[in-house]
Amino acid sequence: MVSAALAREAGYRLNALTIDYNQRHRREIDAAREIARQLGAVRHVVLPLDLRQFGGSALTDDIAVPKDGVGADIPVTYVPARNLVFLSLTLAWAEAIGARDLFIGVNALDYSGYPDCRPEFIAAFQDLARLATKAGAEGGDFTIHAPLQFLGKDDIAREAIRLGLDPAMSWSCYDPLPDGRACGLCDSCRLRKDGFARAGLTDNTNYAA
Repeated sequence: MVSAALAREAGYRLNALTIDYNQRHRREIDAAREIARQLGAVRHVVLPLDLRQFGGSALTDDIAVPKDGVGADIPVTYVPARNLVFLSLTLAWAEAIGARDLFIGVNALDYSGYPDCRPEFIAAFQDLARLATKAGAEGGDFTIHAPLQFLGKDDIAREAIRLGLDPAMSWSCYDPLPDGRACGLCDSCRLRKDGFARAGLTDNTNYAA
């Protein structure tokens, strides 16, 4: 949400892509639709890609989402090569519509240690985008923007407020309750709540814990 709003603030027209990968936290798809609408996206594509066929993650398999705090190791909520897959699909759509600037909201400070959030990955994918596309072969170039990469969650929360966004419009929880509340205990909830607390801001998300 904040990444897209920063792109809009910089003067870009937004084409929004959401991957419906049959994830456990499907509530985020509804949030993405509302965010795209609120930010005035020219088009919002929700692309189905059933990664439950692969499994290997607590978000796409029958594996419990950890609730005991953010650890030092890469957690089981890691989805194999997720951002590589997502950026590849984004690149394909960008080339098809003539776009050359791709924005992704990865963060490499307050995060769960996922390798596909690191700056080395983003830089390498930008090189790959040039090599893998007709546009690149013909001398064009793509820029991968990751404006949140080196911000803490508190800084991201402050940016949301500065941009006039309702933080509750976004969704973070990996394991929402059947009644629609965020669990409040998964890594993503903990990092989000801690960021808002450090920023001294109110998050209107309805947490179960």
